[in-house]
Amino acid sequence: MTLLSKPWIWAYLAAALTFVPTAMLSQGVGGAWELVLAALTFAAFSVLVGLGQMLVITMGPGNIDLSIPATMTLAGTLSLKYMDGAAGTGAAGLAVALAVGLACGAGNYLLIRLLRIPPIIATLAASFLYQSLAIWSNRGLRIKPPAWLADFATGAALGVPNVAVVAGLLAVLFWVLLERSVYGRWLSAIGQNQRAARLAGVPVDLVRMATYLISAVMAALCGFLLSCFSGGAALNMGAEYLLISIAVVVIGGSSIAGGNSNVPGIWGASLFLFLIVSMLNSYGLGAGVRLIMTGVIIIAIVAVASGSRRAS
Repeated sequence: MTLLSKPWIWAYLAAALTFVPTAMLSQGVGGAWELVLAALTFAAFSVLVGLGQMLVITMGPGNIDLSIPATMTLAGTLSLKYMDGAAGTGAAGLAVALAVGLACGAGNYLLIRLLRIPPIIATLAASFLYQSLAIWSNRGLRIKPPAWLADFATGAALGVPNVAVVAGLLAVLFWVLLERSVYGRWLSAIGQNQRAARLAGVPVDLVRMATYLISAVMAALCGFLLSCFSGGAALNMGAEYLLISIAVVVIGGSSIAGGNSNVPGIWGASLFLFLIVSMLNSYGLGAGVRLIMTGVIIIAIVAVASGSRRAS
């Protein structure tokens, strides 16, 4: 198998081609390096939600988590409200955020399993509930995170942004989970043929529940880190991550038909999405033009990558 036949390579090629014209507008090497750091930082948040969404989409057609933005907002809001900017509350605040993620994931699965509601409808309906809870608990306040958490979220280790380090380590963990664990084999089997997987003894319901829990926990972690990074939880902070979480999965080479996931591609697609927006902003294009061009470019990349896979 050649390098170009690997699904994830197209996302990295697109990111590299986008980086060049954007970096040309930067002022020398320093400006280009700042672009690299910004790309790693903001792509990290897309990676976090993309990894969870990837697992859900891998389960096959109809499986998607539309509650990611609301889960991010609720987790960020409740965790920062609990910490209230006090020192020494970071670990407890993170625990609150992860607990919110588990609760949201459980709520999503219960709607799907017990009420037999299609996932796209169940997670959309649940998102309204989670967002309402965030609005009720926030009451228009913007509570700042503890100073050390803000410093961590905006800081770097050995020149690499801390949030990128966290996202990178989690990406490795997800790769091991998918490629080296029983859960990964079960998940792929369900995505390829759920009925056959069930007949083969795969605990389909248990795997589905675990997958929606993981997706919500990843969204909650992203909401927690994004709140600390931006200096507080905003009620609309997760809005843009719904389409991003889906786009990075598709552009990254995972099959939208299920059964095949691609962890390396999530990082490539996340970097590409940030760089394409940065490039279009650098050339002073309006919001409408940026959206149209971004959509066209994404379609082109997916089409080329799909053609390459069919040819191979």
